[in-house]
Amino acid sequence: MDKNESGKENDRIPMKNMEVAPEPGVDSRDGGITPLGMDPCGGRVSQSTSLQGRASEASRDKSRLIHLNIDQPEKFGGNHISTAKYSFLSFLPSFLFEQFRRYSNIFFLTIALLQQIPDVSPTGRYTTLVPLVFILSVSAIKEIIEDFKRHRADEETNNRKVEVLKHGQWESVRWRDVVVGNFLKVHNDTFFPADLILYSSSEPQGLCYIETSNLDGETNLKVRQGVHATSGFLDTRELASLSGVLECELPNRHLYEFAGRLKLDGKEDVALGPDQVLLRGAKLQNTTWVFGQVVYAGHETKLMKNSTAAPLKRSTVDKLTNTQILILFTMLIGISFFSAICSYVFDYQNELWYIEKKVSETGILSFLYNVLTFVILYNNLIPISLTVTLEVVRFIQAMFINLDLDMYYAETNTPAMARTSNLNEELGQVRYIFSDKTGTLTRNIMEFKGCTVGGEIYHPEDLLQIPNPLTERVRKGNRVETEFLILLSVCHTVIPDHSEEEVIYHAASPDERALVYGAKTLGYVFETRTPKDVVIRALDRHENYEILHVLEFTSTRKRMSVVARTPEGKIKLYCKGADSMIYERLSSASRNSEELKAATQRHLEEFATQGLRTLCCAVAEISPEHYEEWRRIYQKAATAIENRELKLEEASSLIERDLELLGATAIEDKLQDQVPETIASLLKAGIRIWVLTGDKQETAINIGYSARLLTQSMELLILNQESLDATREAILGYTSDLANDNGHNGHNGRSLEKENDAAVIVDGKTLKFALSCDLRRDFLDLCTSCRAVICCRASPIQKAEVRVKISWLGIF
Repeated sequence: MDKNESGKENDRIPMKNMEVAPEPGVDSRDGGITPLGMDPCGGRVSQSTSLQGRASEASRDKSRLIHLNIDQPEKFGGNHISTAKYSFLSFLPSFLFEQFRRYSNIFFLTIALLQQIPDVSPTGRYTTLVPLVFILSVSAIKEIIEDFKRHRADEETNNRKVEVLKHGQWESVRWRDVVVGNFLKVHNDTFFPADLILYSSSEPQGLCYIETSNLDGETNLKVRQGVHATSGFLDTRELASLSGVLECELPNRHLYEFAGRLKLDGKEDVALGPDQVLLRGAKLQNTTWVFGQVVYAGHETKLMKNSTAAPLKRSTVDKLTNTQILILFTMLIGISFFSAICSYVFDYQNELWYIEKKVSETGILSFLYNVLTFVILYNNLIPISLTVTLEVVRFIQAMFINLDLDMYYAETNTPAMARTSNLNEELGQVRYIFSDKTGTLTRNIMEFKGCTVGGEIYHPEDLLQIPNPLTERVRKGNRVETEFLILLSVCHTVIPDHSEEEVIYHAASPDERALVYGAKTLGYVFETRTPKDVVIRALDRHENYEILHVLEFTSTRKRMSVVARTPEGKIKLYCKGADSMIYERLSSASRNSEELKAATQRHLEEFATQGLRTLCCAVAEISPEHYEEWRRIYQKAATAIENRELKLEEASSLIERDLELLGATAIEDKLQDQVPETIASLLKAGIRIWVLTGDKQETAINIGYSARLLTQSMELLILNQESLDATREAILGYTSDLANDNGHNGHNGRSLEKENDAAVIVDGKTLKFALSCDLRRDFLDLCTSCRAVICCRASPIQKAEVRVKISWLGIF
């Protein structure tokens, strides 16, 4: 908290006008929910009336109401899932629709029908019908085999067993029989059958570790925290005795978002967030068992909400073949009409004695018969063997892919699997690759490499000295260095695991784990975490910090904070995040001198040029009065069902102000094996690579050079403008320069046709301007004329927007 010389606190932005509006159905007089079985005026109502009232309230709130240990008054979807493309009844119509989207099959069916007319067809009745039936049969067998594998996988999943709490006892039931509201007991090394709220576990404080590789591709373990009010429930009878209601948002596809609240009878509301959710598709690890309640089941789970129905896929070759068949069909009709006209003229100018004339035929009818006859006669202009060949080749190619030893990953015993053979040829037609950096180009294994504190930079060699200069400053009582190491050891969500030899840290973010290990090497060891406290060993003494609130990191906030009560009784906010977010929240007090900010910025750029990931660190002291005022606002936001994330972000911003800059950290994330060689091969093959990352511009450029995406001879076209007009000027300037280099004058459609040995480097702020309507075309023309593009400081939404808008403009 900022203080002037007289010791009084500086004025902060008032929060009274920033009250978070109460949720619908919440009594605004005390901010609470009407208790179970009570009307708003305090009178008791019947249980059924209470249930109906809460159900209608949930409906108004657009939320779901789940009761504990009683039958649910509302019927929810079951837990049976199906990922197959066809069912027994839908196979024939769906398959025929898929096949007759191909114009060739429509053409051959028409020819086969015409051949059944004796007076029209000059060929046999089954000349075309038999090959067509053979083609459809081969395609049908291929589709049945591929879909049978999906059905078999679904059946195996639906028939897995899990323990469900029924009448106070655990019973083993199939996954398909699990329903919303059931309490489940899930054991170690097994998958969760539905989306659960974690009540308690075999670990202290209701913690558990999960692997989410099936959801987001990340293999590092993530930590989930049980509901505080029930984390001590280790006995089945305690779980069976729970009564109350759980209210949560309706099913949605957002994997990293969840808003709910648990109302146990006679107790205060408990806010539920993503840390209490165990998603279907995740796997329990390093935890003996967990107790959880089902909130979403079957196709309402977040995993299934993100899974689309198996589409009817068509490759580029199929689309091209369709177009060519239309052209050939047009030619065929033209040739047939020409031949019919010639036949008509020949017949009526030359009466041949050996051709019998049919009196019943008029001139027009005879002409139409001749057209159809020539269509059948010339039908081989569209080869039916082409379709047969494509289907057979694709099927055999899929078998080769499955048996390819070069595509076998021995470490996890994972072979390649061609789930559909319809898209094999697409593998050879890739023109663009969009790649993230962390975990894709790099290993996502972080290592603490250095820091800057109080304007002094510390390199790895400095920190390895015994004693190292940073720790010596702490021993001498330097406040900034001490606060910096306290922040590293307290401001995180890491869970310690005490083994016989050492403390092992588990974290959802590898960055956090690296920082905690870094603090440990500097003498500040994080030892114990409870739901409310963190214990660290600061050099030679133990210190206990009460964790009042954790303001978690999001892609929008780009920072995380911890509100903690220090051993001295002071309330402090420790904050770490992107430099752009921290700098704009710094206090204007003298302790944040321009020299300190400038020195820290120089050190950040130095770390970035080495390819290191950086985070700024800051602290603020908060008065008890100010904290209590803010806590009420934050509690209302934390228990909101609708727009909780937005309300929490607004509430968090109210306290993350007037910060004191401490310094910054530097973390190394090494490249994956063979990344430079792979990228060089892709570029040589003419494939263009776009890297979309949230890192600083200098870090992204350095990684680009390390991965051989950028070369020393390559011109860097850097776009980091602050306005729309400046962005337009820069894009048109680079376009004009490339046009002149290519021998064209001015900006025209031909000027950027040639691929240029250049790379576009654009930051997130400029990217917002570049993707605006009037600049989008010019920006994407510039990018597609270069060999590589790096978008830095890009948010997840911007990453998706780049890909979508490029598709809309038809660049692919």
